[in-house]
Amino acid sequence: MNILVTGGTGFIGSFLAKALLDKGHQLTIVTRDAGKYIPSEAIRYVSWNSDLAEAAGKADAVVNMAGFNLSSQRWTPSVKKEILDSRIKATNAMTQAIIKAETPPAVFVSFSAVGYYGSRGDEKLPETAGPGDDFLADVCRKWEEAAAPAEKAGVRLVLPRIGVVKHPSDGALAKMLLPFKLGAGGPLGNGNQYYPWIHMEDTTGLILHALENETVKGPMNVTAPGVCTMKTFASALGKVLGRPSLLPVPEFALKLALGEMASAVTASNRVIPEVALATGYRFRYPEAEQALRHLLQRD
Repeated sequence: MNILVTGGTGFIGSFLAKALLDKGHQLTIVTRDAGKYIPSEAIRYVSWNSDLAEAAGKADAVVNMAGFNLSSQRWTPSVKKEILDSRIKATNAMTQAIIKAETPPAVFVSFSAVGYYGSRGDEKLPETAGPGDDFLADVCRKWEEAAAPAEKAGVRLVLPRIGVVKHPSDGALAKMLLPFKLGAGGPLGNGNQYYPWIHMEDTTGLILHALENETVKGPMNVTAPGVCTMKTFASALGKVLGRPSLLPVPEFALKLALGEMASAVTASNRVIPEVALATGYRFRYPEAEQALRHLLQRD
């Protein structure tokens, strides 16, 4: 397929771009600084100021991942505005490009996140569960709503609600490794919160599944079926590294260090990937210890 991608140079996006190229797809990546990257036969770069409707008209699919990094800095009022605005503006731009395209793409995969559900204790959260009422839930709800007009225009819309993606090169796992290697690792908060993690390979695998499988429509939880508590995940990480997992980071310390962002770290999201399982996706790494052994090459 010819696939138009936003956010294709970020943490998840770079891995997804490689997975798409490995499958033989042709990519057009929308980026703020198109001249920074070297194009090839299989991949080209265009700016946000280019004719996106023309680009969408040439695409078989659009994948929208663009958005300001949630964990790059403390959530001041201006940062919270940037978190919301970056997602809504990018999604509105791609949605309008799809609607205006002479020949619209067949499918629009527009990212969301498990923050949609808010913190819900031990409640099971399949895709049919309603939204929460905190800041991230509001961001995710508006983010998804911005993509909805594409579906009304007859394009298959998939809304991947992304969990905590695991890879040692960046993201949450990279931040957890050092304290564990120093023997000072442990769960974040009280450890009883459900932790909706997922291996990077299953993240990209599920996006490919959504692109290729016409039965996948609407929200799709991108989380491992072996959802567990933070305490269990931290224990698995300690076991894989051969280090203790005895020193939890208290919630008050997280609030001092992270401010309001701490609420996202300690949220309890018992997310169930019901759509993925029902549409035949086979997880490569469904359980935490197995995933961590592969990611950290401790098989």
